[in-house]
Amino acid sequence: MSIGILGGTGPAGKALATRLASLGIDVRIGSRQQERATEIVAALGEKWPGRSLSLTGVTNEEACEADLVVVATPWDGAAPTISALADRLAGKVVISMANALQKVGDELQALVPPRGSITVAVQQAAPDAFVAGAFHHVPARGLANLEESLDADVLVCSDHERAITATIELVDAIPGLRGVDAGSLSSAGAIEAFTAVLVGINIKHRAHASIRLTGFKDS
Repeated sequence: MSIGILGGTGPAGKALATRLASLGIDVRIGSRQQERATEIVAALGEKWPGRSLSLTGVTNEEACEADLVVVATPWDGAAPTISALADRLAGKVVISMANALQKVGDELQALVPPRGSITVAVQQAAPDAFVAGAFHHVPARGLANLEESLDADVLVCSDHERAITATIELVDAIPGLRGVDAGSLSSAGAIEAFTAVLVGINIKHRAHASIRLTGFKDS
């Protein structure tokens, strides 16, 4: 399987790309400028010289050619980016991991996008894609550190069973993570907004906490 990451040069995109590539998955880091993506791939190779990272720097358009596509752009650029690439994404599973957050004073607060969530906006921007929301609560710093073990549940929501299944399979391929079916896209707003609470806890306690559900067993 190949994974394309749109906006993969940012912290979240780089973190996920690094972790997936360390597992032998073919990852294509996409950017508006291929030169920038190529620079990031080289930098990650230098950071982890003992690892065999299957990474390629490409344009966002070329990243759409992967089997599964992840949206890791800044939240306010997610829908516009996807809208311009909608034809290329038709029939593909697309994972949105963006959170709409803003800093107010010393706090990060959740914003309510016009369509209720970034994931819903991405689905509306690419109506022929199978969009899921996931990876919202996994700290990028921990995801990017290949020497750090992960221990978290990843809530996955979508209106498409195909997207739920493919996304959970990808999550479960990462040691320490467990994908959990969190229902339809109507859950996306609450899932994204909770990220502000989790980030606030991590800042206050200088931690890298994620979430783990109790009293829940895989079916």
